[in-house]
Amino acid sequence: MKLCRGKGSLTALFAALSISLGFAASSPAQAADAHFVLISHAPDSDSWWNTIKNAIKQADEDFNVETDYRNPPNGDIADMSRLIEQAAARNYDGVITTIADYDVLKSSIGKVTAKKIPLVTINSGTEEQSEKLGAIMHVGQPEYVAGKAAGEKAKAAGVKSFLCVNHIATNAVSFDRCRGFAEAIGVDYKTSTIDSGQDPTEIQSKVSAYLRNHPNTGAILTLGPVPAAATLKAVQQMGLAGKIYFCTFDFSDDIAKAIQAGTIQFAIDQQPYLQGYIPVAVLAIAKKEHTTDPAKIRQILQANPKFKARLETYGLEPSYGPKDIRSGPGFITKANLDKVVKYAGQYR
Repeated sequence: MKLCRGKGSLTALFAALSISLGFAASSPAQAADAHFVLISHAPDSDSWWNTIKNAIKQADEDFNVETDYRNPPNGDIADMSRLIEQAAARNYDGVITTIADYDVLKSSIGKVTAKKIPLVTINSGTEEQSEKLGAIMHVGQPEYVAGKAAGEKAKAAGVKSFLCVNHIATNAVSFDRCRGFAEAIGVDYKTSTIDSGQDPTEIQSKVSAYLRNHPNTGAILTLGPVPAAATLKAVQQMGLAGKIYFCTFDFSDDIAKAIQAGTIQFAIDQQPYLQGYIPVAVLAIAKKEHTTDPAKIRQILQANPKFKARLETYGLEPSYGPKDIRSGPGFITKANLDKVVKYAGQYR
């Protein structure tokens, strides 16, 4: 018999052989139920966002969706604005964005909601701004709330005065961290805050000078890893390591070592993983359940076994407001340090 080499005949022959030999034909990968985009303000050089990117991938897996990540390579907000407009034009099933600059981005974000594309905001910006923009919810860490929660811990330890080392004083929201801490312990944040600048040597010098002039300072609050490392040097040189109550925002290797040594009591953790995972999950639930009711979405998310397993694995604790889900503040202490260090830079 002559063998026919036509494509159809070969396909039929392969199928027949597969069946006769007991092989099951492989099924194609399941198509994604929805296609979203997350747009951040971060430049390519900002490695902090790697955790969020990893979280997006895991949320995509858990909810069978696909999420693109977009950002302005140099962190230019005008470029970010154009990315949001492009997202609106592409008719994604949902858009996630930071509110890096409300006044600059509100027009672009308005083009998303004008097309009835579901919106979730994350990271920078406030819950109030998110609501004005028409988002389903905001996922992030309210800075005043985080500062106040840290201050309440310090107050419980007997702290009555503190120094806030603000290295980002050009960002007005940064003062909310200092203000929250100050109000929790019952002092004026303005007289307790210094504009340290961002140069480590300058930070160390200014902190040392403040502590010499205010020898009864009960606590120090730094707003990030750079000032934390510089302040640690000042504290160590002055013989105050372990004697002054020290806490900081965010996390780094230096901070981890200081927590282990007892020099830093805790780090205030905004749990970036949650800022990647939760918004994808929220949009997936919104699409599947045909709802934008934040209370209903939250209820479904909290009951989701895959979500609960992720929280347990990585030691994460979101908090829930009436309309929004907060990624922080969480707290890194000696008690949970090992788990955080294990996943640092990946999922923590």
